[in-house]
Amino acid sequence: MFARSLCLALLLFAIVSAFAADYRSIPTEPTEGDRMLDAYFERETRRLTARNASFIENTTDWPAAQSTLRRQLFEMLGLQPLPARSDLKAEITSSVERDGVIVENLTFQSRPGLYVTANFYRPVTQEGPLPTILYVCGHGGVKIDGVSYGNKTTYQHHGAWFAKNGYTCLTIDTLQLGEIEGKHHGTHNLGRWWWNSRGYTPAGVEAWNSIRALDYLETRPEVDKEKFGVTGRSGGGAYTLWVAALDERIKVAAPVAGITSMQNHVVNGCIEGHCDCMFMVNTFRWDFPLITALIAPRPLMILNTDKDTIFPVDGVVDVYQKTRKVYEAMGALDKIGLAFYEGPHKDTQPLRVPAFHWFERHFKGIEIGDEIADTRAPKLFEPSELKVFGTLPENERNTFIDEYFTKRVSDEPVVPESAADWNAEKALILNRLQNRSFRGWPTAAEDLNLSEEFREEKDGMSFSRWSFDSQAGVRLPLYLVHQADRTPGDLDLLVLNTLDDEGWTDFLGTFGDAFAGAFPGASLPESDAEAYESEKSLHASQKWGMLYLPVRGVGPTAWTSDEKERTHIRRRFALLGQTLDTMRIWDIRRGIQALRAIEGADKPKLWLQADGVMAGNALYASLYEKDIDRLDLHNLPTSHQEGPELLNVLRFTDIPQIAAIAGEKSQLRIYDDNTKWRYLNDFAKKMEWSGEQLRVQAAEPGE
Repeated sequence: MFARSLCLALLLFAIVSAFAADYRSIPTEPTEGDRMLDAYFERETRRLTARNASFIENTTDWPAAQSTLRRQLFEMLGLQPLPARSDLKAEITSSVERDGVIVENLTFQSRPGLYVTANFYRPVTQEGPLPTILYVCGHGGVKIDGVSYGNKTTYQHHGAWFAKNGYTCLTIDTLQLGEIEGKHHGTHNLGRWWWNSRGYTPAGVEAWNSIRALDYLETRPEVDKEKFGVTGRSGGGAYTLWVAALDERIKVAAPVAGITSMQNHVVNGCIEGHCDCMFMVNTFRWDFPLITALIAPRPLMILNTDKDTIFPVDGVVDVYQKTRKVYEAMGALDKIGLAFYEGPHKDTQPLRVPAFHWFERHFKGIEIGDEIADTRAPKLFEPSELKVFGTLPENERNTFIDEYFTKRVSDEPVVPESAADWNAEKALILNRLQNRSFRGWPTAAEDLNLSEEFREEKDGMSFSRWSFDSQAGVRLPLYLVHQADRTPGDLDLLVLNTLDDEGWTDFLGTFGDAFAGAFPGASLPESDAEAYESEKSLHASQKWGMLYLPVRGVGPTAWTSDEKERTHIRRRFALLGQTLDTMRIWDIRRGIQALRAIEGADKPKLWLQADGVMAGNALYASLYEKDIDRLDLHNLPTSHQEGPELLNVLRFTDIPQIAAIAGEKSQLRIYDDNTKWRYLNDFAKKMEWSGEQLRVQAAEPGE
């Protein structure tokens, strides 16, 4: 009886567990915000890719175009200005020989303290310099008993194949999963959104390490400096493209599973499977074929498997077809190839055979169809035999390279000596903002399509809801509250409150019960009676209008609450050359334009009020809209290290300087510890601002 009962209980538990698992796997119903966002990404991706495709098809002078594009790519990888080619301080720490192959374990410093660990494969005997392959690894780390042996041990068989077939090969570790373990996942899962603000991507580190690897190879007598090739898979496929695009010393390239289309990444979600090393900071809003276009007319073969979920076939073919047009325009169709092999995202030897054949053709002159003597590539060495360091160097900077790889503006900016100096500095900042941070804003004027959708009077207050188009397909609400017996034109002041998630919840708690019809479908929080009474008193005593703007992704346009998905939404914005905060600044600008389009609302004074990161967004919006009388900013971040996230901004300015620009146009009220804003206070004194122009003070209780 007990056994039967136990079996029944276990069966019931299994059924319930299976049901629960199935239930948890059922996707939630997409919100209106989710649908709006999906349509937005499709539309923005379509525009970006169409513009890039038009550039490729209509360019007639490719050498000149490549020169400009290469400069842009250096910048988007954080390599502008180019770092100094410091002493490599190369050191061979050990070597091992087996089956006709010698491997030297070595290290060099691509920048002081930035160590690259590597294995140099060469044949035991050779006559004269040989063609040389730079093998750049994907993510294939080997860790034993807590000790990292690097990606290079995983990919050792490729280096051995080259050495056994008449090449030398330098296989270098990546920043992440190398012997010294740095980070590739800053925005992927570490919350380091300041990477975008710094103009930093680990792709730049990998590109620079690869360039310096070529510098090292040029010092080796075994190497034919005129015959450098590069290959690698997955992350290594991407790094193959970075170095081949940037450095024309690379004569032949064969990236494996390293590139796909913007459509795949943004619309189809492939970005979720990739860390930050796969992407440049997309300042100039490129599609990926522009990277491969920089390699033309040098030999390029793109390789992939046909069931790779993070590099899908359609995207790989799209990149190939667009790149092929460039090779055709340069009269080099025989220099571009495409190879697929059956399988998932995996390092398979059959997929490597076309790459090997590609190098044999272009470095040794074999004909198409000729067979390679031996395509087997066994792993010959134990991980311990390929390790470079016994003890990791104390002066390594790999683990915090993100903090210094790209130059950033000083933490303590210097107050300008004169108004003339400031005007020059301000003009430079505004120009760089437009060209390095806000290129993703719409360029064409679009109709606001402003409409009133709700109005109700209660408790002496008029409450209305308006809607407007921030841009095509992004329709946002704007709420207006004022005395019931007045029109907007009768008011003395309008205050626009830009809302984040917390602000939206507070707003609903204040007005949701009284004006429920303005919030169709909203889940109302507990009513805040005290806040509502305070609003009643305000509007009874003051001729003020209070406006509330929930920017995209907040309130009625809120998208998924899943944190992982929200992270990749932010990454999609950045990959399109925008960032979420950039587009929320645009929303605030359009909200200001919308409120002024309400009859009579262009007459009262206008204040902006916001909290936290949204205060930073409001600050920026004020730079681009006229006649904003005052800014009330609560908990304004003192640096973009904490937000808002804007591409490249920390390379040329920070929030205190932006506040100084805004303070020339609008009165500033910053509710914070005064000691945090020394630059701004000193600036105001230097420029002889009136006492009303700037006040930094602690917030009053309840504010």
